[in-house]
Amino acid sequence: MAVAVWIAEGTWPACVDAARAHVPADADVVLLHVTPAGVPGAAHGAFAGLLGRGHPERDPGTRLERLAAASAGDLLQAAADRLGRPCTRVERTGRVEREVVAAAEDCELLILARDGDRTHPGPHSLGPAGRFVVDHAPCPVLLVWPGPPPGPSAAPPVPPPS
Repeated sequence: MAVAVWIAEGTWPACVDAARAHVPADADVVLLHVTPAGVPGAAHGAFAGLLGRGHPERDPGTRLERLAAASAGDLLQAAADRLGRPCTRVERTGRVEREVVAAAEDCELLILARDGDRTHPGPHSLGPAGRFVVDHAPCPVLLVWPGPPPGPSAAPPVPPPS
């Protein structure tokens, strides 16, 4: 069994804990982090447009790429340590939601956390990336709350009978 665990800033501990609790010990676990490609690209473009192309060593986009890679590596290491068992760490760059769906193509399970409004259950508890992944995942999805779920009082009231 192959399981992908989407490691995203702010929600990854819940995903790793779900993998520890629900994934068989003999499963192949892939910890997946996706860095959005847009930020370094925008910095490269701004630098080239404002300051010219003559000093590539001063390009802030290059520094952002290095920082993003280091951050992703640190996050994946922390997730692997928390998982406490053999796993594969995968770093990807691109459109986050599409990279997650692509990475789950050969998996039997994808674990992700809600990435929207954490105070209410329902459709707004998924952000745009999470909604896309849930709607397009090529395998079953285990969707977890990144913290304690809202209580029953957070549910909308029952409409009166008509």
